[in-house]
Amino acid sequence: MEKIIQDIDILDRNSQEAMETVKTSKEENTGQKKKLYIESYGCQMNFADSEVVTSIMKDNGYDTTSDFETADVVFLNTCSIREKAEQTVRKRLSQFNKVKKEKPEMTIGVLGCMAERLKDKLLEEEKIVDVVVGPDAYRDLPKLVETAEDGLKAVNTFLSREETYADISPVRLNSNGVTAFVSIMRGCDNMCSFCVVPFTRGRERSRDPHSIINEAQELFDQGYREVTLLGQNVDSYKWSEDENNKAWLEKKEKKGEEVQVINFANLLEMVAKISPDLRVRFSTSHPKDITDEVLHTMKRYENICKYIHLPAQSGNSRVLDMMNRTYTREWYINRVDAIRDILGQECGISSDMIAGFCTETEDEHQDTLTLMDYVRYDFSYMFFYSERPGTLAAKKFEDDIPLDVKKKRLQEIINKQQALSLERNKLDIGQVQRVLIEGRSKRSDEQLQGRNSANKVVIFSRENYQKGQYVNVLIEECTTATLFGKVVS
Repeated sequence: MEKIIQDIDILDRNSQEAMETVKTSKEENTGQKKKLYIESYGCQMNFADSEVVTSIMKDNGYDTTSDFETADVVFLNTCSIREKAEQTVRKRLSQFNKVKKEKPEMTIGVLGCMAERLKDKLLEEEKIVDVVVGPDAYRDLPKLVETAEDGLKAVNTFLSREETYADISPVRLNSNGVTAFVSIMRGCDNMCSFCVVPFTRGRERSRDPHSIINEAQELFDQGYREVTLLGQNVDSYKWSEDENNKAWLEKKEKKGEEVQVINFANLLEMVAKISPDLRVRFSTSHPKDITDEVLHTMKRYENICKYIHLPAQSGNSRVLDMMNRTYTREWYINRVDAIRDILGQECGISSDMIAGFCTETEDEHQDTLTLMDYVRYDFSYMFFYSERPGTLAAKKFEDDIPLDVKKKRLQEIINKQQALSLERNKLDIGQVQRVLIEGRSKRSDEQLQGRNSANKVVIFSRENYQKGQYVNVLIEECTTATLFGKVVS
């Protein structure tokens, strides 16, 4: 069981719904007076937010450190999507507070989704943090830290309907110098009954496309060769001057010019046109919103990666309705068929699956397994249902599936995915695939690793190749998680 989970976790780190991971801030010494330490938990959006936070703090007199014991300010950027993430954060906070007893001038802050949900408990009941800041209030952090240093309660969890941090240039943390995240929107309007995100991140709002293009262009000019466009639901990206820039709209109207609405397909194309050597990925897609226009745009540009993370959550229409996913099994299959028809069988598809949602029957669980057989996912993120306080499901439904049944069903889903991953990877053997080198393999300094267009890790001999290069690799072997090959001309 442990080996299976490990293999599946290695497969992909580009999912919005990925298992909890931790990232610490880099060491930077530019002569600033104070030190910031920051850790991120949960999804890529949290990692991207931490880069925004670091930029804000850097502009206010902070360098970063990789050792929290030397920091003046310690931030945990948190996730509430699963119970395990919150437990991990609490353990980490207890470690920080042990250091704070010897160093009382240290300021500890909790940011992000957990901050939004548990602000009163963290600040007043448990008194284990000094600062609590929600995802839309990061500009206020320097002032809030000063407030905490004066011994006062420092909290701002206000959810904005406008904030996108479009004007802030993120500080890239733990960057490999090759791949980077670019946030294109914030919040979520989908009220999935199991999810806390709409309550912790607020309503959807799309970022100015010009700022997105500028950021991606700057990354390319700095040597980055892949950007991942991030949003809770990228397919609902929509930006127009009439909604986002009233003054500009008035000028357009006076001239009698039409107002252009930029959707996600348009944005994808704009980013792809920066350079054919800049790879473009995105995450996450919602099955109800992904369009044929997006798929045709992906087909038209070779540098838009042929990989889609398309969370299903369940293979049964009744359960999907209870989850308020707003699509049926049949609709989901229709979207998968469109992906295969337009982009071909080689397009990578991954998913999220929840085992043991409220009232799920054994037959409905089998529907999830048969959906997996139909789609033949390259990889998936799989969990048993964990009730989250404040969600619609917690308010409306009883969490009535016994834990042992949840675990049994989850194991069956994991076993199914392991077999499918191996099957899909075997299809790559004998193919020559273009791989972007990201750095050394974690297992050997004599090997390099990168990813192919379908987001699969490829390992090959180091020789004289360097990260940031594209190489053509003949795939010779595979495991459930990784492809192995050799570079060819």
